[in-house]
Amino acid sequence: MASRDFGEVTERLRRSTVQVHSGRRGSGSGVLWSEDGLIVTNAHVARAERARVELWDGREFDVPVATRDTRRDIASLKIDAQGLPAVSAGDSSELRPGQVVLAVGNPLGFVGALTTGVVHALGPLRGIGRQNWVQAAIRLAPGNSGGPLADAQGRVVGLNTMVVAGGLALAVPSNTVAEFLRRGVSTARLGVTVRPVLLEDRHSLALLVLEVEPRGAAAEASMLIGDLLLGANGRGFESVEDLSDAIEAAVGSTLVLEFRRGDRERKREVTVRLGTRSAEAA
Repeated sequence: MASRDFGEVTERLRRSTVQVHSGRRGSGSGVLWSEDGLIVTNAHVARAERARVELWDGREFDVPVATRDTRRDIASLKIDAQGLPAVSAGDSSELRPGQVVLAVGNPLGFVGALTTGVVHALGPLRGIGRQNWVQAAIRLAPGNSGGPLADAQGRVVGLNTMVVAGGLALAVPSNTVAEFLRRGVSTARLGVTVRPVLLEDRHSLALLVLEVEPRGAAAEASMLIGDLLLGANGRGFESVEDLSDAIEAAVGSTLVLEFRRGDRERKREVTVRLGTRSAEAA
């Protein structure tokens, strides 16, 4: 690709990338998915009920978070604007190892920062769960989350989400984002945002509680930020999907969660009563 063409691709991506500020815990990135103001980002970026969105041209919007799915770590917002420089979505299933990819985001306060790398693999990552990821050898930093991962033509093939041990970057595939926008989220609700973590023995998975929604089912059961969820209804977790499956099975009844709080040795249990409400999947 000629340097001029590459420059045009990266400039389009920068204009399609927004800053998302939610709550008091810094900011992340988001992607203009449509010209009429639909934005997608990570659920762990849009944690609060509302978010402040800043466009590349400096315009700001304070909007509610429309939908959140922490199972797939995706959220959507809608701003009141038209004619926006939306991205072109690519087919993530066509990615191949070694393919060049570009990431744009707002890491550590640097707006519109660009990094390049290559695709490592596409699929689940051992120890993280069953969810498919675009795995890329590309450098990301706090603030990149929710921003676009694109191919050399500028087509968005993923939503940058996290960096795992060894520096491998993970992105939610664009096909997963498209499915989320088409189908929405489950009605089962626990009211937490979680992130999978490997325990010290490196053989078992826990879910770190990053956010507890006020007046939600988890808050009513006195769950706290920092709790490590170890299992539900007597079964350990192998992925975030296991928690979502347990919630779905317990809708309208109770869910028994095993967790640790502070003390690494002591395990505790809490019983959470779930209702049915059209909102986020925990």
